[in-house]
Amino acid sequence: MTEGGERWWVRRPLAGDALFAVALVVLEVAFILITPREFWPRQLPSALAWSLLCAAPVALRRVAPWPAVGAALATLAVPAVLGHAPTTQSLTFLVLTYTMTVNRPALPAVAATVLLWVPVAALNVLTPLDTGLDVGPAYLVLNNLLTALLAYAVGRAVRARRTSLRALRERARVAEANQRSLAEQAVADERRRIARELHDVVAHHVSVMGVLATGARRVLRRDLAAADEAIATIEDTSRVTLREMRRLLDVLRTDAEPAADLTPQPGLAGIAALAEQVREAGLPVTLEVADPVPTVEEGISLTVYRIVQEALTNALKHAGRATATVRLGVTDGCLTVVVTDTGRGPGPEPDRIGHGLVGMRERVGLYGGILHTGPRPGGGFRVYARIPVEPVGAVPT
Repeated sequence: MTEGGERWWVRRPLAGDALFAVALVVLEVAFILITPREFWPRQLPSALAWSLLCAAPVALRRVAPWPAVGAALATLAVPAVLGHAPTTQSLTFLVLTYTMTVNRPALPAVAATVLLWVPVAALNVLTPLDTGLDVGPAYLVLNNLLTALLAYAVGRAVRARRTSLRALRERARVAEANQRSLAEQAVADERRRIARELHDVVAHHVSVMGVLATGARRVLRRDLAAADEAIATIEDTSRVTLREMRRLLDVLRTDAEPAADLTPQPGLAGIAALAEQVREAGLPVTLEVADPVPTVEEGISLTVYRIVQEALTNALKHAGRATATVRLGVTDGCLTVVVTDTGRGPGPEPDRIGHGLVGMRERVGLYGGILHTGPRPGGGFRVYARIPVEPVGAVPT
């Protein structure tokens, strides 16, 4: 049977087993046709109807196994009516015995086998049928006993094989998952090792450029040749550093990440557009920017932008009907950003912001700043970040 046929058989057990029952009746018809005519039943249509009745429990063997066993036991009255037992009756008992033993634990399987075959043996002793053979009841009982044991043994063997195959598949799946995890861990460890080495190389080159730049500035007025040589060295070193940085990024980039992202990173200048996007999404936002805001490193500018973005996103998701305020300014040589909302405040979960809070702390900590988050005394939520900067100019607000 093809794979699609097996799937259909499993997906529609009642229809599949009904066809199986019909096949048993067809098999009995074939047996009748190959026997001499004088041995045919006297009323063939009636005999075929009784044969179909005896095979009917097979249609229920998977959807309702115990009712199928009961229906099979009820068909034991058919031989008393016909004077002989249809072939489908014996086949039905065999099929049900196999089905119960292959699909049930040992105790129910033994119970079903005994329940099916003990009445058969009792009828062979009490009301033996005329089989046309010169055999006694003991032979019939022994024959039925061996048939039952064979069906039971085959069913248990098939069940054990299926269980073993399932265990082997599960072991193979777990082993494959472990092997994949180990391989990924090995790749990650190697990437970290290479990244550390490249970081040391880049840090060394940057230190060299800093020293050379300081020296060039000091000798610029009195020794132009030495200053030019130092600047040329800085130029060469910067190219090497850029190449090493690209290699470092290639090492740290995972396979799932895109090869390159040329989109400019947002910064302080993009906060106004971010606030407008949040307003359009349904949260009124007031932006208060001190004048002037210092020009800061791109990393700090991106960090402040991400803090405001994360805080406004959480307010939009959790605050409900509320308003938000973003304040950006400079205090004691530090860039401060405060995002507050007037919403419901933190929910019952201990960390409303979740992974975003961790990301903000890491970004702020990278530049030696501090981050405070929590509920406001008057309701709502507050995010406060303070990052040391060295102002060198101003940017438009």
